[in-house]
Amino acid sequence: MTLTVEDAIHEGMETWRRLGVEQDAADEMAEELAADLTAAARDGRSVTDCIGGDIDALATSWAVERGLLPRHPRLKGTAAAAARGAAVPAVAAVILWCAGTPGGLLDRNSESMTTQLHGPPVWELHHYPNPGTPLMWVGWAACLLGAFFWIRCTVAAELRRQHDPAREVTMRAMTKALPLVLLAAALLGTAINFLGDYAFPNFAAIVTVLIAPVAMLGAVAAGTAWVRDRSCPPLNASRLKFRLPVA
Repeated sequence: MTLTVEDAIHEGMETWRRLGVEQDAADEMAEELAADLTAAARDGRSVTDCIGGDIDALATSWAVERGLLPRHPRLKGTAAAAARGAAVPAVAAVILWCAGTPGGLLDRNSESMTTQLHGPPVWELHHYPNPGTPLMWVGWAACLLGAFFWIRCTVAAELRRQHDPAREVTMRAMTKALPLVLLAAALLGTAINFLGDYAFPNFAAIVTVLIAPVAMLGAVAAGTAWVRDRSCPPLNASRLKFRLPVA
């Protein structure tokens, strides 16, 4: 199949969009590429001869030469921004757990002792519905929803502050992957809670309150860094060897 000028422009625009190049810059490069390829066609050269057969490599090389792509993925900054966005929801989730569990802050169960003239004292247990339990479940759903938006906001602000050209492609990938990242963080916090009950029954609350939030923040930071690395991979120098010959 013969590669036409329109095909080359379309593939180049798709590559620039995938790499996160701003639309105005991509349109400018597309116009220049179209002009060069059209001039080369008038001289009898095919599109394949001009671009070396790899429009993806040419488009990537061109964007790198113009400084439109990040030289490094900034994984640490992205992970730290995600952790900041998840900090408040993680702390709120732990507070809700303290309120909703049996014996928690809102648990109204009580016991009373009645002495007898003859015989041992009688203990009575009074059970009441715990209003903290439904509050906990509803609050956890709100925490997950809030974490989703806050993490996106903090990461977007961090990449915007750095004038990162791959910000849009990173945010699109994060929007898709963030629900799974948050689910993994929630499951990790739950697992730590069960582990504390099993391995440290006398210190279960301390384990949950101190370790679970840190673990959940670490999971969010690691997951966000992974998404960033996948959406903005380090450039391979071998992809930059193609240059558009001068007409």
